[in-house]
Amino acid sequence: MPEMGKAAVYVGVGKPFEIREYPVPDPEPGAILVRITMSTICGSDLHMWRGELDLVNHVGLQLPAIIGHEMTGSIAKLGAGVTTDSTGQPLAEGDRVVYRYFNPCGRCPACLRGEDAACAMNLLFPFKSAEPWPHFTGAYAQYYYLHPNQTVIKVPDDLTDEMVAPVNCALSEVIYGLEKANLSFGETIVIQGAGGLGINATAVAKDRGAGKVIVIDSIDDRLELAKAFGADDIVDMKQYPTPEERMMRVMELTGFRGADVAADLVGFPAVIPEGLSMLGMGGRYLEIGNISPGVTMQLDPSSLVSGSKSIHGVLYYDEKAIKNAVEFLSRTKGKYPFDRILAKSYPLEQINEAFEAQDKGLVSRSAIVP
Repeated sequence: MPEMGKAAVYVGVGKPFEIREYPVPDPEPGAILVRITMSTICGSDLHMWRGELDLVNHVGLQLPAIIGHEMTGSIAKLGAGVTTDSTGQPLAEGDRVVYRYFNPCGRCPACLRGEDAACAMNLLFPFKSAEPWPHFTGAYAQYYYLHPNQTVIKVPDDLTDEMVAPVNCALSEVIYGLEKANLSFGETIVIQGAGGLGINATAVAKDRGAGKVIVIDSIDDRLELAKAFGADDIVDMKQYPTPEERMMRVMELTGFRGADVAADLVGFPAVIPEGLSMLGMGGRYLEIGNISPGVTMQLDPSSLVSGSKSIHGVLYYDEKAIKNAVEFLSRTKGKYPFDRILAKSYPLEQINEAFEAQDKGLVSRSAIVP
């Protein structure tokens, strides 16, 4: 009998995850089998779970499937020919790793011009049925199968699983996004939303030399955490309940020049016109939060033209971003309270409880420990 591994399987919108077992695969040449030690629940996972992103109709997912993309683990088996990670560090069984959960094709126009974060294959790669080999293609399971050429980075011993599990999305994505938006030394940024993405973006913005970081949210614990991660000013939505009031507050905080960069890290379309109104002349808007097709907002495009403003959409990130994320954590681990981002851990068998608690706001960000 082959060794079996557990997975929490997604079987459709509005249905609870099911715990199932699948044969543990042996890695082919160039591949790696990872034993997952921790995964986390990203906001996009909640969108999928709620049905705001219908995986079956929007991306053609065949059920049942293992979803989730923020994770870390240790090497269970190395395929033939694998001796190093993507940066040339030696790899051995038992080493802790993080990795991109998608795998660009390397030969489409986007990849060939050095923009593999825009490869169309990235969208399709993570969403596969768990039934065919190698089965383990998502975070909510005991194993994860890394295909040949998939980016993998060795984790230093001084970083905990709690710190590195969100590297695979939240941290790497904002590192890449702020680079695309060209946030420069001394500039002002407005961060809309102090969830996992927003908290990481706050610290990364300060690390890039931002002169002022303004964070907007309505939840006291999140705003307090934003301060701990370097926010210079906060805009509490309870104190400034309308878009107009929040825009005017940002203008006051920027000397009525407006921000150089604003970033949607909350995922509600209505915040986009609001964020654009907070930008000064030549401002750049970073859109990361909205992943649900068909959810729209109203926008006056003349405001983009008259303000010489630009919008940068980011969903994935390049190979360099995940390497930079690990190095950022090592460099700043004593500066920011990364241990406070994850509020509670659940065993794999309690994944439904974890999703329900995070959806209700009872927990800010949850971890799953298989």
